[in-house]
Amino acid sequence: MKQGLLLINLGTPDAPDVASVRRYLHEFLTDKRVIDLPAPLRYLLVYAFILPFRPRSSAHAYQEVWTDEGSPLMVHSLALLAKVQQRLAATHQVALGMRYGQPSIASALQQLSACDELTVLPLYPQYSSAATGSSIEKVLTLLAEKNTLPSLHIIRDFYQHPGFIAAQAALIKPYLADHDYLLFSYHGIPERHLERNGCKPVCAALCPPDQSSCYRSQCQATTRALAGALSLDEDRYSSAFQSRLGKTPWIQPYTDVELPKLAQKGIRRLAIACPSFVADCLETLEEIGIRAKAQWLQLGGEELTLIPCVNDQDLWVDAVVDIARKA
Repeated sequence: MKQGLLLINLGTPDAPDVASVRRYLHEFLTDKRVIDLPAPLRYLLVYAFILPFRPRSSAHAYQEVWTDEGSPLMVHSLALLAKVQQRLAATHQVALGMRYGQPSIASALQQLSACDELTVLPLYPQYSSAATGSSIEKVLTLLAEKNTLPSLHIIRDFYQHPGFIAAQAALIKPYLADHDYLLFSYHGIPERHLERNGCKPVCAALCPPDQSSCYRSQCQATTRALAGALSLDEDRYSSAFQSRLGKTPWIQPYTDVELPKLAQKGIRRLAIACPSFVADCLETLEEIGIRAKAQWLQLGGEELTLIPCVNDQDLWVDAVVDIARKA
């Protein structure tokens, strides 16, 4: 029986120019799960207030992190794909699809069309409707067009998977001795996304079991798991959320608001890990590695170090292989 493994990440523009970024943002922001407003309001917001202005600034940001090989997210995702395919060559065919941009999920499914079993692994550790939900919905929509469907295994999240925690902890550990404090910075989402999932505006540290899909709670659980694996004292780490867009409330605390508070506590050498991303990308390399670092130095901090994502680290490859084999 042929087995397929579909790896999904969010995506990236084809190039760091305004036209390419505009195409990417158009596909991304018109997704009803990303901007969950009624269609008329969503399109008014995107076409009147975002697309006329944001592509230029976003293109500049992409230019800051683009490499000779291309988009960092694409480079790291392809490296992961190659290693996982090598490890699973005897049992699986592996393909990579981006929710927005290329290679598309449709093209990845075409590569796996001969597989009788299909495991779908969105590469977002914590579940959110905007990222995980949208990616899974796209897969199901495309599969619905086929006459013969494969046996399907969907991995909704892996925020506490031992292999993921071990891989991220191994990357963080070497930085602890030379830094005063560790900040876990997660991608943010609007508060209303949580409220529609049954979560209150301010979640308790632990959501009830029937709210285990709460994104914020899963982020908190990731932090606890990593802190435990690293034997961190409670006064040496905290969590925050980055990448907010617009004026509506997003889940807090905000990373850029937390930095002045940490500086006021006398912290000078700060390390930041971003465990809601498995591949370094614009949000880690530019938002944290460049902008947050500049903010930190202006606040009087001595050093801000961005800890790499798991990318194609061998322990992370082990985790992906384990997830695929146990699906």
